[in-house]
Amino acid sequence: MNQMIRDKLELLPQRPGVYLMKGNKGEILYVGKAKILRNRVRSYFTGSHDRKTQALVSNICDFEYIVTDTVAEALILECNLIKQHTPPYNIMLRDDKTYPYIKLTNEPHPRLQIVRRVKRDGAKYFGPYPSATSAQATKRLLDRLYPLRKCKTLKKQVCLYYHIQQCLAPCVYTVDATEYQEMTKQITHFLSGGHQDVVRDLTAKMEAAAEALQFERASELRDLIRHIEQVMEEQKMTTADRVDRDVFGYAEEKGLLSIQVFYVRSGKVIERSVAIMPHYDEPLTDFMSYVEQFYHERADLPKEVLLPDGVPSEALAMVLDAKVIQPKRGAKRDLVDLACENARQALSDKIQLMEKNMDRTLGAVIELGNALAIEAPRRIEAFDNSNIQGADAVAAMVVFIDGKPAKSEYRKYKIKTVSGPDDYESMREVVRRRYTRLQREGKPLPDLIVIDGGRGQLAAALSVIEGELGLDVPVCGLAKDDKHRTSQLFFMDEEIPVALDRHSQAFYLLERIQDEVHRFAIEFHRQQRRKTGFASALDDIPGVGPERKKALLRKFGSLKAMADADLDEFRGLGIGDKLASEIVTHLRAVLNERNKNIRQDASSKAPLS
Repeated sequence: MNQMIRDKLELLPQRPGVYLMKGNKGEILYVGKAKILRNRVRSYFTGSHDRKTQALVSNICDFEYIVTDTVAEALILECNLIKQHTPPYNIMLRDDKTYPYIKLTNEPHPRLQIVRRVKRDGAKYFGPYPSATSAQATKRLLDRLYPLRKCKTLKKQVCLYYHIQQCLAPCVYTVDATEYQEMTKQITHFLSGGHQDVVRDLTAKMEAAAEALQFERASELRDLIRHIEQVMEEQKMTTADRVDRDVFGYAEEKGLLSIQVFYVRSGKVIERSVAIMPHYDEPLTDFMSYVEQFYHERADLPKEVLLPDGVPSEALAMVLDAKVIQPKRGAKRDLVDLACENARQALSDKIQLMEKNMDRTLGAVIELGNALAIEAPRRIEAFDNSNIQGADAVAAMVVFIDGKPAKSEYRKYKIKTVSGPDDYESMREVVRRRYTRLQREGKPLPDLIVIDGGRGQLAAALSVIEGELGLDVPVCGLAKDDKHRTSQLFFMDEEIPVALDRHSQAFYLLERIQDEVHRFAIEFHRQQRRKTGFASALDDIPGVGPERKKALLRKFGSLKAMADADLDEFRGLGIGDKLASEIVTHLRAVLNERNKNIRQDASSKAPLS
């Protein structure tokens, strides 16, 4: 502890507030809140600590604090600062990406979507579904039962979904608003525990079909009933009061904190989630920080929040529009104990898997699926374009299966319909060609499509995949920073990038995919340039190296333009008149020889008279 910190500790007020621990470069290492700043901050620099906390304290070179009027204000400020600075020693709630909802949109022709954020937009939200697989399975089941539209924008003619009776085809036929109201009512009832009524209705229809000797129809209904029962399996854990509540439990071992949440809706435990992460402060402190972030700016609060004994929950209770309870006995206490037991079991399983060195490649695929709230993308197809000022424009696609490259399935594309350097139109062409062919040949679609590029390239790909072809395939875009490193992950048309830990296996997988598709595209582009002589003509000129060649091609765009240029046009590139004259002379000779060969080829292929 340096003298400056000692002096600042003496000045700390006995007031509630937020403190920010800083490293030797002024970076924020940790953000915390305190009922009494003086006592809490001083505790870091006095007494003994375990190894985790000592790792934090050993890196603290300075601190600052912000005084608030109440602990509740400190809680809100702490959550905001954690989101702003993402300190490495804080427990982080990663933008609830693992908690998808099923959304019934508030549109003239509503549709079902899986989203990760609840907005006040008039839509109906069902969930949360912490398991992406569970959310997808439930949506697919609803798609079979209720024929809402699937396409993002209405087409000019009916699609396959209409022919398999999963869409009313509002693109062609008029659908009365009352029909949508009835379906909305049925979907709400189904997801609120009324699926048994649907099963009874389908059972009656199955029996009637069997009696009418319509065995194929009866078989379809039987399979649908089984699917409903599998997806909507009756939960054993229920409470009689039909209250919506979230139940938390936690456990700690070997520097890892495991947090379990039960989602009780209408008195029934419908889902659970578990988060396991490293932590550096006291387990109780970091657990409460997680819970506070969990509800920060959430629009879908339950009526009650149940927490284990000993948790300092007063500040949370003051800012939530929900009852915060620490039950002592009865069914609610049993639920909290069960959540804690599940947290302990999940943590034990996690540690055992780590000790057995779980297959990291497949683990990255599962982690990526959870991050995007989709099923684990076992098959990923990625696209990238390559050209120099539109010349020799090509694109490439690579395929990863279970996180590993499947090189026999890589594909190369020459851009055919785009003139000039237009990456967006090039991306549209390639994506259109790829998935039109898969549709025509009846081949399976990928589980995830990765576009090498930011929002623009992603939007271009989506305009074809969703807008033109009407496909329901997850698509993400990978943007790079100014140092050409994988930087941001955009998913579908969501406005906010998906938060993904740069040190996670999922991030490393995306980085490998982006590097591989870029390498494959560049390699193909170089092959094309060599074939056309675009590069080789310059390679033969002494004094024109790789960087100078790039600059020449970027400025002039073609050999002819370069050969016809005045010498002073080269000066802006730092090329003197002597070298410029050699370049022009050499290229004119190359082009003359090429034109001569073309004329000879043409005369040799002329029809005989």
